[in-house]
Amino acid sequence: MDPRPDEVFIDDIAHALSLLCRFGGHCLRFYSVAEHCVLLSRAAPRPHKMWALLHDASEAYLVDVPRPLKPFLDGYGEAENKIMRAIAVRYRLHLGMPEQVKHLDRAILMDERLQNMAEAPIAWSTDMRPLGVHLQFWSPERARAEFLATFESLGGKA
Repeated sequence: MDPRPDEVFIDDIAHALSLLCRFGGHCLRFYSVAEHCVLLSRAAPRPHKMWALLHDASEAYLVDVPRPLKPFLDGYGEAENKIMRAIAVRYRLHLGMPEQVKHLDRAILMDERLQNMAEAPIAWSTDMRPLGVHLQFWSPERARAEFLATFESLGGKA
């Protein structure tokens, strides 16, 4: 694992995230990581929109591991951090995800739970006020196009 910023490409990220289903596919309808990222970016304040869009970009290379499983996967956090560092350098983001993006990511999780998950047999570890977004359940093709359009609208350079 030696991720390099010059080997990170927005087209690869958009393609992979548009085909990855959130929650490891354990949801009622297909809902891509790319759509999740676009919706989060739309809800973020201007200074954090690009970070919100790219906050899960490492999953293009590692896949979307459901949050409760991550602590049990030795080395996953280290790999995720290395890849996110390369992505942050490549797209000129300050290192370290802003706390506000982390908060928004937890809040959108509540929207996703309410709109796309069956009733859980046990309580979720995260419970807070939903962000208030409406999931669209885009096709992979639309999710990829929306992700790239959002990236470009925020001044991103491929």
